[in-house]
Amino acid sequence: MHDIQRAVDALRAGQLVAFPTETVYGLGADALNPQAAARIFAAKGRPADHPLIVHLPDAEQLNVWARSIPREALALARAFWPGPLTLILKRSDEVPDIVTGGQDTVGLRVPGHPVALALLRAFGSGIAAPSANRFGRISPTTAEHVREELGGQVSMILDGGPCDVGIESTILDLSRDTPVILRPGAITADDIAAVIGRRPQQRCAAASADVDAPRVSGSLAAHYAPRTPLQVLGLEEILTALAVPGRAEATAVLARRPPPGGSRCMVWREAPADAAGFAHALYAALRDLDHLGAARILVEAPEASPSWQAVADRLGRAAVGSGENGGG
Repeated sequence: MHDIQRAVDALRAGQLVAFPTETVYGLGADALNPQAAARIFAAKGRPADHPLIVHLPDAEQLNVWARSIPREALALARAFWPGPLTLILKRSDEVPDIVTGGQDTVGLRVPGHPVALALLRAFGSGIAAPSANRFGRISPTTAEHVREELGGQVSMILDGGPCDVGIESTILDLSRDTPVILRPGAITADDIAAVIGRRPQQRCAAASADVDAPRVSGSLAAHYAPRTPLQVLGLEEILTALAVPGRAEATAVLARRPPPGGSRCMVWREAPADAAGFAHALYAALRDLDHLGAARILVEAPEASPSWQAVADRLGRAAVGSGENGGG
């Protein structure tokens, strides 16, 4: 509890505190302090119009941060909070513009990690917290990842061990008449439909065509990316790529099965074969492979099924943003 109190004191002083959630580590600031929130943008190199998610100690605080809260939001909060679901709602007048990117909506969630909850309950208010990494790059799932990437830009880092889920929360827009998943995550469309009685629409990775949709975290085409060029290929395509003379030795592979005999790649890393296990291991594996100095990273394409949708989303954006001069 001593570290929690130190973290609370730092937040109240307008400083940044990194903390674990069940999804990824967040870079936190007092969500009611515009100057503190501005430090998040500066530390991450984050565009000013890219909104922040506000983490709450409990669902009872929804009325402080949002207005015109639909009954579906309350039902989903009861079902999934604490947990990896972010709700986009109409913002209250209390929320600073910098947190929402100047929009009339705000993203809210109650994280499902004991350290995060202890911090939020001791702080007693909302903490704005995107992932604790440089903007557009691989999200951190351990305290060491945060230290490696942000170092002295953070007042303190609360170490809660590796994150259980390993990829960011599902973002569900409830600010309009039709519920829309703006970012897939561990909470699926089927999970949501089972609670609210209707299936949300899903915005695909390229769907910037919905100009009325709120801007949300992690929705750019290029995101979650290593500095090493990354491609997502089927297994046979990976094996064909490794057969090109002189290329295999400079290639790192992440796949859901052991390497075939005679493979000459730099590293073949075997990942869990199930979607939840793969998601949990994904960012740590990409960070490790990114440190090797390989010419490229080849990742086995996920299955085309709803359970793999969130992983497919992250890998698709990582491939677009990868490389030293990648996007995001």
